[in-house]
Amino acid sequence: MDFPRFLDCLAADYNRLRAVVETDADAPVPTCPGWTVADLTRHVGEVYLHKTVAMREGVEPEPWPPKEFAEEEPTALLDRGYSALRAEFAGRAPEDPAATWYGPDQSVGFWIRRMAQETVVHRIDAELATGRSVAPVPADLAVDGVDELLKVFAAYSVAEWGDYFTDILAGSPGRTFLVRAGDAAWRVRTGPGEFTVTDGAGDGTADVTFSGTPQAVLRRLWNRQGTDGDGGGDGGDAGNGGVTVEGDPEAAEELRRCVVVATE
Repeated sequence: MDFPRFLDCLAADYNRLRAVVETDADAPVPTCPGWTVADLTRHVGEVYLHKTVAMREGVEPEPWPPKEFAEEEPTALLDRGYSALRAEFAGRAPEDPAATWYGPDQSVGFWIRRMAQETVVHRIDAELATGRSVAPVPADLAVDGVDELLKVFAAYSVAEWGDYFTDILAGSPGRTFLVRAGDAAWRVRTGPGEFTVTDGAGDGTADVTFSGTPQAVLRRLWNRQGTDGDGGGDGGDAGNGGVTVEGDPEAAEELRRCVVVATE
């Protein structure tokens, strides 16, 4: 995906999120236990403002959020955060330097991509919380989201902060996973201290294969299927949110646990 496309997706999902969060601020968010829709709204606004400051000042601000944010009405904070974020993006080129937590990419473009993906996941949260129909995730955005989750979150986190994954991977016999999202595919290899991702289906068998439409696989990996098991897929195993899972359940659980820790 190119950066104008990410920005278009960001705008569309922000508009959907903004419309949905006004409908039931007190509703619990099933995919974010302990949060209400108001909490979710505040979180997204705080994230937008945090990334704005990271780009503007060249360092990710800590501690965060400022205490005064708690006095601001959640939708007002969301609106202010989005306006500030888009203004910052408009004044910079994607290749301009920016502080990020991902060592290989210290650029504004990283945040353009990350905020597009952040927003689509949280607008799904809002839709599930309020009982709205979950709007489709464009296939290109969903494929990119799966790629980001596997490489930027999981693989990088295991490489950089391996101690957090010791309980999951130390006893791993070494496993191979095949993830198929529509026509896109990735091969994942795990083992003690290892989580590597390569593009394409590759050769050989896999301990577990996940397959489904791009949006179904994205929602499954982010644990956003919803309580009704609807992952946005067409057919497949409805209990898995439109994703077909073939292989060893214990191995599938290993991958799930790695993703959960990487995205906390």
